[in-house]
Amino acid sequence: MGRRKIEMHEYRNVLIRLRAGDGDREIARLGLMGRVKVASFREHARSLGWLEAELPLPEPEVIALSLCAAAKRPSSTVSKAHPWREQVARWMAAGVEGVAIHAALVREHQFCGSYSSVYRIMRDIAKAQPRTDLTVRLSFKPGEAAQVDFGAGPFLVHPDGQRRRTWAFVMTLCHSRHQYVEFVWDQTVATWLGCHRRAFEWFGGVPERVIIDNAKCAIIKACRFDPQVQRSYAECAEGYEFKIDPCPPHDPQKKGIVESGVKYVKRNFLSTREFRDLADLNAQAQAWVLQEAGVRIHGTTRQQPMDLFALERALLKPLPPQAPDLGVWQCVTLHRDCHVKFDYKLYSAPFALVGKELWLRNRSLSGVIAYVTKPCNGERNGFSAKCCFH
Repeated sequence: MGRRKIEMHEYRNVLIRLRAGDGDREIARLGLMGRVKVASFREHARSLGWLEAELPLPEPEVIALSLCAAAKRPSSTVSKAHPWREQVARWMAAGVEGVAIHAALVREHQFCGSYSSVYRIMRDIAKAQPRTDLTVRLSFKPGEAAQVDFGAGPFLVHPDGQRRRTWAFVMTLCHSRHQYVEFVWDQTVATWLGCHRRAFEWFGGVPERVIIDNAKCAIIKACRFDPQVQRSYAECAEGYEFKIDPCPPHDPQKKGIVESGVKYVKRNFLSTREFRDLADLNAQAQAWVLQEAGVRIHGTTRQQPMDLFALERALLKPLPPQAPDLGVWQCVTLHRDCHVKFDYKLYSAPFALVGKELWLRNRSLSGVIAYVTKPCNGERNGFSAKCCFH
């Protein structure tokens, strides 16, 4: 059994018993602290005059400061690795592990000390360095933001007869923590856009901004100050009038709400259920969100997400009168037979554009397939027309 932490008010109670003349065994029998600890504290209190009954009892803060000062005795020995402290600090900054540092000291400097001496000096160096993992808790106004992420789902039988992994698309409103959960077969741009449309329709509105990771279906090039947004997703944001807010690289705390939501889906929904197919999986997921996840007491807000969503919904942006045309843009090259290939199909374009890179737009999300071509380099006289289907 590990040692129990003794609180300062318990030290004060022991001091009262000591002043009353109780012995070490009697105090230990009360369960406040062991006999050895009582004896040590008795000597400490006697040296400070705390056992004098006519003097006022010290406050818990005074006792704490006194015990801390007594515990910080100067070390009688110096680590054998101390002469190489600066070298050890450089290795630690480069991410070298302690075992490797000890081996390097033995190999390069004929170090004869143990690994424990290296570990102690590494601990001292780490304590002297400022903390860099501090963060600030983010708060959001109703309707201000939503966070989006993908998470791994269960394996199911695909329509092609093969078992494939599904992926959970999760959009969480940052204020209410109400979720939209949909399982899909892939993480393509078309799937990403379609999930956004169904999520906004599920909520009955659009948040001011959507906080996303740097997935390739949304961000072409991740950058802290000027990320390159995928053209199709930028068009989606324009149609629904929300701002794209990608997380800076190596800064996952910015979308910690939805990451917690994805873990919650895995641990509380997927772990105890079985599913026939993708349709059954999504039907159960929607019922679970409304009947269980939405009515639980959330660990952070301490309220039910559905109750907060009832207030937040009125502050979301209204859906556009007509759903935006969500098309998938792709850069293609016109071959010498005046055709481009997309999704195993051929589409024609004027012969004058042979060899040039063109923009191809797939409107399959709206049930219509129309393709528009335009030079990728932004030429002023670029061709723009519907291509014929073969």
